[in-house]
Amino acid sequence: MRKNGFTTTNLHLERWALPEHGALRKPIHTSIAFGYERAEDLAAVFQGRQKGFAYSRQANPTVQAVEQKITAMEGGAGSVCFATGMAALGAIFFALLKRDDHIVASRYLFGNTASMLSTLEQLGVEVTFVDATDVANVETALRGRTRLVLVETIANPVTQIADLQRIGELCKARKLLYVVDNTMTSPWLFQPKSVHATFSVNSLSKYFGGHGAALGGSVTDCGGTDWTDDPGILDAYKETAPVEQWGLVQVRKKGLRDFGGTLSPEAAHSLSLGSETMALRMERACDNAAKLARFLESHKAVVEVNHPSLLNHPQSGLAAKLFRRPGALLSFSLDDRYDPLAFMSCLKVVVNSTNLGDTRTLGIAVAPTIFFELGAERRAQMGIREGLIRLSVGIEDVEDLLNDFQQALDQLGG
Repeated sequence: MRKNGFTTTNLHLERWALPEHGALRKPIHTSIAFGYERAEDLAAVFQGRQKGFAYSRQANPTVQAVEQKITAMEGGAGSVCFATGMAALGAIFFALLKRDDHIVASRYLFGNTASMLSTLEQLGVEVTFVDATDVANVETALRGRTRLVLVETIANPVTQIADLQRIGELCKARKLLYVVDNTMTSPWLFQPKSVHATFSVNSLSKYFGGHGAALGGSVTDCGGTDWTDDPGILDAYKETAPVEQWGLVQVRKKGLRDFGGTLSPEAAHSLSLGSETMALRMERACDNAAKLARFLESHKAVVEVNHPSLLNHPQSGLAAKLFRRPGALLSFSLDDRYDPLAFMSCLKVVVNSTNLGDTRTLGIAVAPTIFFELGAERRAQMGIREGLIRLSVGIEDVEDLLNDFQQALDQLGG
C-alpha cells in the first residue's frame, strides 16, 4: 500500500484511528481520572501491562492523539507531549541526567534554554557551550562524563545552523544522547531522525499549532538508540517496557508524571487543528521570509541580515542540504544612526510581539527584551548586535509586508 504524504496523513490520522461516534477528530476528553469495572484492569494499566488511561497528568486520550500525529510527522518511535516546549526540554534533563553528568550545548541556544542549563549547573550538572556550527568544537569539548549533546536546528535569533549531520555521527559513535530542538524548522522542513538524533524536541506553540492560540511542547524518540548502554535508565522501567521504549517511558514517568508539566486536552485539540495546515503555512511563510530578507539586504539603512536563504549566510549551503526550506525566522540590524525601538513602532502590519510561528508577522528588538537578562557580553558571544531586530515572518500578502517595511524606513529617513 502506498504511503500517504505529510499533509494527507496529518489530516486523516485521527480519523483512521476510529474516534468515538464516527467523529473526524479525536474529541476533547476533559476527565482527569478514568474508571474500570475490574480493579485488576486498573492495576494492569498502572503497571504497563495493559493499554489504557488512569490519570490525565500522565496520559489523556486527546493528548495521545496529538502525540501519535507528532510521531508520524517526525518518523519517530513515539512522542510525549508537555504544557510547553521548555517543559519538554526540561523533562529530558530531569528524567535522564544526574549529578556530575556533562552536557555539550550550542552557545547560540535560545535564551530560556540557556537559563535552564544554568539552573542545571547549580544542581551539579556541568555544561560546556561551544560553537556548534563545526563538529570539531563539539568533539573537543567531550569528556568521560559527557552524556548529552544539545543543539537547535536554526538558532534564534541570528539563524546559525549547527553541524547537524556530523554531530549526529559523532554522538552515534560515542554513544551519547543527541537532542535536537526542531522548533525553528518544524517537522515539515526537517526530521532530526535523519541526522541520528536521539530526541527531537518541538515547541508546539510555534509552527506546529501555528496560530498563537495554545501552548505546548513535545519530545519524540527518533528510534535507533540502544538504551541497554545508557547509565541513566532506572531498573524500574527496564522491567515494564520493551528495551526500545526505555528512554521515552522514563521521560514520561520522571519528566511528565513526576514533574507535572501536562498538556491540557483543550490545548491539545487546538494544536491538532492548527497543525493540519502546517505545510501550507510553512511554505508561504518561508517564501515571504526569503523575499523580505532580500529586500532588507538591499536597503542602505540595513547593515546586517540573517537568513539562511541568503548566499552570504555562513551556512546557506548546509541549510539547502538539510532542510526542505530555509525557515521563516530572520533577523536584521539597522545602521547605528537608527533606533530599533523607534523603527518597530513605525510598523503597521508587523506586530510587536515576543512569540514565533504565528500566522502573523511578529517582530521584536532583541537586546532590550528577550535577551536582556543575558547581558551585553553574553549577547556578543552569541553574535547578537545590540540593535538586532528579530522577525517571525507570517503568511500575509508579501507586498503588504514589503510596503510596511519601506514606509517604516522612510519615516526614519532611511
